[in-house]
Amino acid sequence: MKIGIMLRHLDQHAGGVLVYTHNLLRQLLALDTGHEFVLMYRNAAHLGSYPAGERVRERVMPGWSVLSWDQVAVPRMVEEEQLDLVFNPKYSVPLHADCKTVFVCHGLDWYVAPQWSRWFDRLSHRYIVPRYAGRADHIIAVSNTTREHLQRFLGVPAARVSTVYHGVEASFREPVPAAQLAETRQRLGLPDRFFLYCGQIYPPKNFGRLLRAYADVGPALGIALAVAGEHTWRCREDLELVERLGIKRWVVSLGWVDRAMLPAVYAQAVALVQPSLYESFGLPVVEALASGCPVVTANRYGPAELADGAGLLVEPESVGSIADGLRRVALDADLRVRLSAAGRERARDFTWDRCARETLAVLESVGRGTSAVAAAG
Repeated sequence: MKIGIMLRHLDQHAGGVLVYTHNLLRQLLALDTGHEFVLMYRNAAHLGSYPAGERVRERVMPGWSVLSWDQVAVPRMVEEEQLDLVFNPKYSVPLHADCKTVFVCHGLDWYVAPQWSRWFDRLSHRYIVPRYAGRADHIIAVSNTTREHLQRFLGVPAARVSTVYHGVEASFREPVPAAQLAETRQRLGLPDRFFLYCGQIYPPKNFGRLLRAYADVGPALGIALAVAGEHTWRCREDLELVERLGIKRWVVSLGWVDRAMLPAVYAQAVALVQPSLYESFGLPVVEALASGCPVVTANRYGPAELADGAGLLVEPESVGSIADGLRRVALDADLRVRLSAAGRERARDFTWDRCARETLAVLESVGRGTSAVAAAG
């Protein structure tokens, strides 16, 4: 089978989708599949991002808008390359390409809570995304939560959706040498004891309630809040809370942390605190589980599904519940030990090899015209 892979999203800023794409493709292209892959870029700067060879070739179609690249450039490459299937690790598929199509759905927060989206994104979600979902021969959901939402909000039949979890790199599972811990602490200016928040800051992340809960617990216990990530939009009021709550000296902004340094950050945190209102998957949750870092997260959607008995679940709309979770994990050493062990065990379910093999199974099933339905457990 000749498979084209759409990769225009490599131009976007760092984030979970890029982590997913890079790790999935490196593992997928290393498998002995017998298939031929054509990597399709919008930007020539990404040539060489993945090992090429007899079975893996690269094509560039520059200078197109997002929509025209998807709907004009990609169908042209389908015809030129005689592709059997097009796979997009992010949303969208060519609507009129003469081949099978599969895309990955990383979540549907725009439908769960449309007020979190910009007006122009809402137009896309209302008129364009449903067309992609209707056209795709199959959709890979990153969690059972996402799978259920595809059926509920977009009416995608269960037979056309499979759940394939992300993986987590081996570096998060391995003990971090003491020298690396010390170097990371010095380079990032990490406090002696800290809760960790990891990710972008925008409405679904619930950062304002986290700050209010932290203000009730952290300073009194001498525990800082380290924020690994940056704000994106509609978070000015949340960020202003740092001053208004009088916790400026306790909140340490790390910015985007190099992934090579993240295992050492998780290893030194009291706990990862991720009480999101909505997460389809929640990569930091899985990274923390694999690292043995105790996890305090929301009792709904992806985080509850992933933590699955290995994390401390809180009600994300209750400041008191979040604060109680912080207090419990900070004061109960036995609880931290139990959560750490349970997290490492749960993280065994999340590997990039498994993700690649299950993704390949979906692509092969679609190529054969057979059912590929699967829900992760």
